[in-house]
Amino acid sequence: MKKIMFFDIDGTLMEDSSSHFVPESTVKALQLAKKAGHLLYVNTGRPVINVDADVRILGFDGYICGCGSYIECDNQELFYHTNPKSVCMEMVKLIRETDCSPLFERRNAFFFDPKARELPFVTEIRDTFRMQEKNVWRSTEDEDFSFDKFVIAYDEKSDLDTFKKGIEPYFTFIDRGYGFAEMAQKGYSKKTGMDFVLNYHGLTKENAFAIGDSLNDLPMFEGAGTSIAMGNGEKLIPYADYVTADLWHDGIYQAMEHFGFFES
Repeated sequence: MKKIMFFDIDGTLMEDSSSHFVPESTVKALQLAKKAGHLLYVNTGRPVINVDADVRILGFDGYICGCGSYIECDNQELFYHTNPKSVCMEMVKLIRETDCSPLFERRNAFFFDPKARELPFVTEIRDTFRMQEKNVWRSTEDEDFSFDKFVIAYDEKSDLDTFKKGIEPYFTFIDRGYGFAEMAQKGYSKKTGMDFVLNYHGLTKENAFAIGDSLNDLPMFEGAGTSIAMGNGEKLIPYADYVTADLWHDGIYQAMEHFGFFES
């Protein structure tokens, strides 16, 4: 029976660090599962522009990006949904008024706001993108500015309550901890992306497995017949059907072998 597995990136497929370390056992597991005829999808909050070669080289069948707002299979775009310009500008104004620090993400660009606060978390992201030779010079002042989703850094000076009320009609607030939060379009999530992909391939939820390491992977768990937490995903473990080893001790390989992904 053909199965499908959906993978988070950071902390699951690879280290959430500048090294982006991927265990050899993970590469082998993905190859064996592909050879056996199963489907493998990345399911990430990252916009597709931020799914780099170190991920694509692993040979996935497709990608769900931007918390379900972009879906790709075999290098073909299957689905895309973004925000009206009016909503984008409303969010820019709200973020400035509530003293948060934003990064706006679109499938083909990143935008920073020179008129908003810049907290260290966002500065570090910009520096990382610069080292990766990505364009960090796009801004909210650009004529073509718009975004699919966005993230903020916040601190004790930020008016988070007012911010949450302002985004409520349009976005879901996903607190990532440590003064960092992610805003996904209302009605779109890692789960809705999975629903689309399952329908596209003619598969059911019972055929679907999801593997992740943090609480922002809970929507994936809702969309899967079987949910798998990495051993390094302490906060996610209570919600999982199965707990595998951590990233550095062959967690992906162990889980895929356990659930028969190496067999046709």
